[in-house]
Amino acid sequence: MTAFVHQPRLRHAWHAVLRTVDVTGVRPVAVRVCGEDLVAWRTADGAVAVAPDRCPHREAPLSLGAMVGGRLECAYHGWSFGAGGRCELVPASGPDAAIPPRAHLACVRSQERYGLVWVCLDEPDGDLPSVPEDADPTFRRIVQSVDRWSAAATRMVDNFNDVAHFPWVHAGTFGSAAERRVAPVALEQMGDWYGWRYEVTAANDGLAGTATGQAASTVDRRMTTGFHLPFLVRSTIEYPATGLHHALLLVTTPVDDERSLFTFVVWRNDDFSVAADEVTAFDRAIGAEDKAMLERVPGTLPLDA
Repeated sequence: MTAFVHQPRLRHAWHAVLRTVDVTGVRPVAVRVCGEDLVAWRTADGAVAVAPDRCPHREAPLSLGAMVGGRLECAYHGWSFGAGGRCELVPASGPDAAIPPRAHLACVRSQERYGLVWVCLDEPDGDLPSVPEDADPTFRRIVQSVDRWSAAATRMVDNFNDVAHFPWVHAGTFGSAAERRVAPVALEQMGDWYGWRYEVTAANDGLAGTATGQAASTVDRRMTTGFHLPFLVRSTIEYPATGLHHALLLVTTPVDDERSLFTFVVWRNDDFSVAADEVTAFDRAIGAEDKAMLERVPGTLPLDA
């Protein structure tokens, strides 16, 4: 098996761990990224903070604690942490006792973008890639919940960049009408993404018809797939018959070498007449087909393949 999760380069990349709405001032949330246990919470000033999930005192998981007065309180001895992870109270020492420097949390870098909370374990190599639709008021943004897959992030990203599996893995959603032969593609730089353009004929039954807004049994798609290191994929779908644009950000975060977090964000230039959950039901069905296949494939992606 090709191990990758502890590669130093991954510590310099941004990884999505939660939706922004999942981080509240009510309770801390535990997450695991690249083999490291972290805790996320929202401080009194509304900012998201992320730190190693262990108290500096006796290393109890801070995710077992509670939010009290806008501070994260450890469930073991009640040490409390405020903005920036600063320890503000050691109850056993009294309210006026000096706080030792080693009591403060070593917070990791975090940011909120595209409706998600992203973390970087070390100095970032760069910023997150741009999604042009996010700044376009004619598009609405729909953020999906974060799911856990028993599959390696390397296999997942390989799959999301692959079109040859459509007729087989996605026969139950859109792939039954897809051409089995993959036409040659020309790779190009597309803004912050590196990818290609192609066309697909897709089946349009059931959930697909709700997503496309068309009644025909098949629809033509003009598509792009773009990749951004290490684990981000952007897919755009244009339906020439209606002018509808449907863009997806496929976000994979390694938990460890063989487990990953996955979510996706959708942008659409529709008239908002279809409920968001109905719009993305088709995408979720497609994702379920990918998950069912990838969770049956053990290990990480062999790099010599």
